Amino acid sequence: MPDLKVLFVCNANKLRSPTAERIFRERPGLEVKSAGVDEDATVTVNRETLEWADLIFVMEKRQRNVIHKKFKDIYEKKPIVCLYIPDVYDLMQPELIELLMKRVLPHLNQ
Repeated sequence: MPDLKVLFVCNANKLRSPTAERIFRERPGLEVKSAGVDEDATVTVNRETLEWADLIFVMEKRQRNVIHKKFKDIYEKKPIVCLYIPDVYDLMQPELIELLMKRVLPHLNQ
């Protein structure tokens, strides 16, 4: 069975989505990438990356709205899950990792 391709999206791709990418990257059965919606993001979300993903996680409704506005066709055909994780955490902060595990795992175990 092919790996599930998971994309994590935040604003700048500096804290939340890279943390998610790191903690889920080693999980068997997953291919994981991360990106940000801001123009100055470390890795900016684009059509190719969105098309690649089987499942897209956004940290806040704002990122989902940006994807909807810029890539309406992809938005309508890809599952996009909002994790409702505010931009108040540092990279690899234990509280962020705990929250990501709690909110992401139920969607991966389906």
